[in-house]
Amino acid sequence: MDVTAMAFYALVCGALGALAPRLERFWLRFGVAACVGIVAAAVLPAVRSALGI
Repeated sequence: MDVTAMAFYALVCGALGALAPRLERFWLRFGVAACVGIVAAAVLPAVRSALGI
C-alpha cells in the first residue's frame, strides 16, 4: 500500500472513529462504516489525480 492511500484511509477511519460512539446500535455503526469505506474507495482516485499523484 502506498503512503497516499494509507494517509487517506487513516484520515477517513479517524473521522469515522471519532463519530462512531455517537451511534447507538451496532448495525447502524456497521452500515455507516461500510458506506464510508465505499465512498472513500470511490473518491481516492479523484483525490490522487487532483494531487497529481
